[in-house]
Amino acid sequence: MAALTAAPAVEMTSKLGLVVPDVPLEETEILRMESSKNNIELVLLTTPTTPTNRMKSIVSASEGFVYLVSSVGVTGTRTDVSARVQTLLQDIKLATSKPVAVGFGISKPEHVKQVALIPYITAGDPDLPTTAEALKVLDSFGSDIIELGLPYSDPLADGPVIQAAATRSLARGTNFDAVISMLREVLPQLSCPVSLFSYYNPVLKRGIGKFMTIIKDAGVQGLVVPDVPLEETEILRMESSKNNIELVLLTTPTTPTDRMKSIVSASEGFVYLVSSVGVTGTRTNVSARVQTLIQDIKQATSKPVAVGFGISKPEHVKQVAEWGADGVIVGSAMVKLLGEAKSPEEGLKELETFTKSLKAALIKE
Repeated sequence: MAALTAAPAVEMTSKLGLVVPDVPLEETEILRMESSKNNIELVLLTTPTTPTNRMKSIVSASEGFVYLVSSVGVTGTRTDVSARVQTLLQDIKLATSKPVAVGFGISKPEHVKQVALIPYITAGDPDLPTTAEALKVLDSFGSDIIELGLPYSDPLADGPVIQAAATRSLARGTNFDAVISMLREVLPQLSCPVSLFSYYNPVLKRGIGKFMTIIKDAGVQGLVVPDVPLEETEILRMESSKNNIELVLLTTPTTPTDRMKSIVSASEGFVYLVSSVGVTGTRTNVSARVQTLIQDIKQATSKPVAVGFGISKPEHVKQVAEWGADGVIVGSAMVKLLGEAKSPEEGLKELETFTKSLKAALIKE
């Protein structure tokens, strides 16, 4: 999975690339033909003043990635990056699944650093076709990584909202094979990585090595197993490493310091900080102690830290970001929108609106 200190990194191919900033789209035909012959990716630029239809033509023709010019004018350092870049990014992502790189005026670490938005939804609630569409919505409107929960009959770490979602999903016949089949179809259409959230029993049931191979072949890039203690992760870590799956480990407010250091050392991709004692679920406030916990983890590791459990409002997201988190994980609030909507269509619309509001809270003013 991509590092949490920024939106997912643009994954370049092994091809060489070429950017010609002063050539209009209409004159790129020969350039594109010759670059293709020579296995060179011709990257095209779109700007804040590019009309929508022209932008769509540009992103369709661009190879490797789309180059988004962040501001009107020439290159050079700027004090701030315009908040409009967020909207431009969303517009481009609606038009293409290609990666988007932002340039012009990006000159400070704070310009580059963005806190990652990591939504969680339960597979199969209200049904798998809606889950597939929800993944696309989350990807299109600002998610940096998506956690997809495998429904399980005894979800000890989850509160009533996610427990109810898992129960509904299982009652409708959702199973591991069906989820994997859906992911094989959907993941190639997404630009952000997907991580599975699974309890240990379903992993053991299939065999750890086989489970890892199956999810890797489906395109999954990360795995969270909330109920496995550190001492029992050795085989999980070995098999996940073999399959290029990042095994993310959790630390909690009650984890002793020495144990926390061992957990963050073994965790891959990022460290998952549980913000409160207890199960998942929405809460009125995020404990101020989280700020100290983030600082303690950052003293022990340079890995990104994502905070989850009880993060359910834009103001929570903003607060945790200000405390120094590299990512925020929002689960129960997302699951509730989809599971309790009057219809799947309404649920998807509410999910889009909510995701936009969370992403907006992470944009530096």
